[in-house]
Formats: sequence, C-alpha cells, structure tokens
Amino acid sequence: MGRKEGTAAMGHAAAEHAVLEHAAAEHSAAGGLDADAGLDVEAVLRVEAFCEALRVEDNASAHTIRAYRSDLFDFLRWACREQLAPLQVSHRQLRLYLGGLEQAHYTKTTMNRRLSAIKGFFRWLNVSGLAESDPAGVLQGQRQGRSLPRMIPAADMIKLLSTYGKRDAQGRLREQSPTDMRNLALLEFLYACGARVSEASGLLSSHVDFKAGQVKVLGKGSKERIIPLHDLAIYSMEGYARFARQKLLRDRQSGFFFVSTRGNQMTPDAIRKLFKEALRLAGLDATLSPHDMRHTFATDLLEGGADLRSVQEMLGHSSLSTTQIYTHLSAAHLKRAHGLAHPRASSSF
Repeated sequence: MGRKEGTAAMGHAAAEHAVLEHAAAEHSAAGGLDADAGLDVEAVLRVEAFCEALRVEDNASAHTIRAYRSDLFDFLRWACREQLAPLQVSHRQLRLYLGGLEQAHYTKTTMNRRLSAIKGFFRWLNVSGLAESDPAGVLQGQRQGRSLPRMIPAADMIKLLSTYGKRDAQGRLREQSPTDMRNLALLEFLYACGARVSEASGLLSSHVDFKAGQVKVLGKGSKERIIPLHDLAIYSMEGYARFARQKLLRDRQSGFFFVSTRGNQMTPDAIRKLFKEALRLAGLDATLSPHDMRHTFATDLLEGGADLRSVQEMLGHSSLSTTQIYTHLSAAHLKRAHGLAHPRASSSF
C-alpha cells in the first residue's frame, strides 16, 4: 500500500472511529449499554451510528428514529437468542426472523415496518462500506390491504372540543384554568389544521399569524407549509397566547407556541397523553388517536367541497395518491364531483 492509500485508509478509520465513539456516547447516555449488555457490541454501535445518520443526513424526525431503533434492537435481541452474529446474517436467516414474527401473530404492518428498518440498516452498511453485501436487499414485505382511516363523528368531536372549553357539552359556563386554555387551543389547532403531533409540538410562536389567520408548520423532511385557521381556532389559540401561555411559562422564555406547565416545549408524547385524557373526560373511545383528528380534518374538508389538491397541500402529502384515500370515506364528495363533471349528470327527463 502506497503512502497516499495508507493515509486515506487511516483517515477513513479515524472518521469511522469518531462516528462509533459518538454512537457509543449516545447509547450510553440513554442507558442502553446496561439494558442490552448481552448484545453484540459492534452491532449496537452500528445501529446507533445508523440512527445518527438518519438524524443528520436524512433529517428524520425523532419519532421515526425512535421507531427504527426499537425495531433494530428487536432484531439484535433475536440474533443474540439464536447465537448469530447480526452483522453477518444471511437472507435465509433474516427470513427465519420474519417467520418467527409471523408465528408470534404479529400484524403484517408490524412485520413490514421491521423489515423496512432492517433493509434500511443493511443498505446503509453496504453503501457506507461497512459491509460487503446486503442480505436484506432481496427480501420483500407482505402485501397488505390498505385500511381506511378512522374518523371521529361530528357529535363526538363536539364532546372532545368541549372538554376544556368555556362551556361544557351541555352549554353550561365554567371557569377555565391556563392549562384548560392551552389544551383547548391545542385540540382546536389539531382539528383546524390537520397537523401531525410532531408539527404541533414544534410549532413556533413566530409562525402563528392571527392577523392573517394562518400558521406555518414544519412537516416531514423539514418541509414548510402554510395552513389557514378558522375563526374558532383563532379565538381559542389567541386566548391561550394572550392570557394563559405566560402563566405557564412563568419567568421563562420559549420560542414554542404550546408549552408545558413547567414552561417547556410540549413533547409529542405529552400531547398524546393530553389527547387520551381528553378522550377519557369526554367519555369517548380510548383507542382514538390525535392522528384520527387529522383524518377527520381531511374528510370533512372533502365533504365540504374542498378540492383534492388543496387538501393534499394542507396535509403536506408529497403524493396525491396518499390523499386520495380520503375520497373513499366521502361518498358525498364523489357524488358531487360526478354531478359537476359528467355531461349527462344534470340532464332532466
């Protein structure tokens, strides 16, 4: 090996060592090295380095990274039980892992998600020069029927939005605490904008424009989009901003619009917990999720006559086909579109 080649190899090794050191620090800080003491150490560090690459290079959300890490560590634990070297598995051994999931009656959605994480991990190892082959490249996920999104009925939505309001579902006045005002503003925001939980958590005060009646949210892949606010949402959000937010902050400062009782940014998990509590108080189905508010937002817009492209833009979907699933929930929308577009639809006998 020449001097140049040797220097390049040393540089590559040093860079790789730095990445692994950072990954080790991240894993240790999370208490992972103690919790997964029996796992292949090199594989653990490779997984953490992969997750760091998702964060830095792909700008993946914290939720996405957490899901990838969880799925990959499940695979590492399986390899440990089977006494296999996880970084040297064959495609046949990966099929055994997936077969075990099927025997354990995991859903196709879960199995495909775990396979996706494994494929991404081994593809990254291969492209990064950390593995000579990609055993997961030949594997394919199971076909699964696309399930329709869940909607929250109008009567239930009224109950949900009344949980923290000035009036209860029966219209009786009550006193709102600062936390109630924040919770109501958050629920109104989710329904008014069809925002994801991560987008609500990351909403900045500087991106809320009450005068223009709109907000700017940061979606997947750090893509920004502008979404209009209706009057009821503006009323609740502005009331929270003017009278409650500073009380929650106390003497602290925060750029985030929705803050916790300690004055910190509300995390996605805190928002999900808030939503579950609102469901309980409203006496609604506990299996509903904040994402069902997003589904309801989209379907209600289509029912109200909004065009598919506008709904796509407000939801932040990169593909129109993703938005089209909501037309299956809106027979009235399809009927109306047919009536407007077909040349014989308006003909009379």
